[in-house]
Amino acid sequence: MIKKIFILVGLLGLSLAAGCPAPSSSNASNEPPKAEAKSETPEWFMLRPEVEKQYGYTHAVRIGNDIKISGAVSMDDKGNPTAKGDLEQQMKNAYSDLEKVLKHYGCTFDDVTVENVYTTDMAGFMKVSGYRNSIYKKQFPTGTWVEVKGLALPEFMIEIELEAHKP
Repeated sequence: MIKKIFILVGLLGLSLAAGCPAPSSSNASNEPPKAEAKSETPEWFMLRPEVEKQYGYTHAVRIGNDIKISGAVSMDDKGNPTAKGDLEQQMKNAYSDLEKVLKHYGCTFDDVTVENVYTTDMAGFMKVSGYRNSIYKKQFPTGTWVEVKGLALPEFMIEIELEAHKP
């Protein structure tokens, strides 16, 4: 037991000697202190106000430089599913709606930092995901792709949510 403790203490000493900095509350570097985060008033945006009120959500909100966008699906202005059974077209319709929201805030897909995709057909999505190359021109955002059993309505095959940052 004592031998294990000495080994652990020795490893800790080696890691510190190798350059792993110890936590410090002082600012020893020449970097300026970080500014404190400001509390900013949220700017809400509804893409389809009647549908969003009916289902109880808001499509997007901007707080400071950060924008959170609810999952977009393939629907018309009355909330009816479109492109039923066509995953690729549903994906394109979702990205079209997301582009409208981004434009509302003066953003493009280049400002997207997180993209989460929920689909009922991951194999199908993998076949058409190359479409993303046409909208993400500078870099791809971080994110997650998840296959799910179902979405809000059974006709929906894909839902895409985004986060963006616009200084």
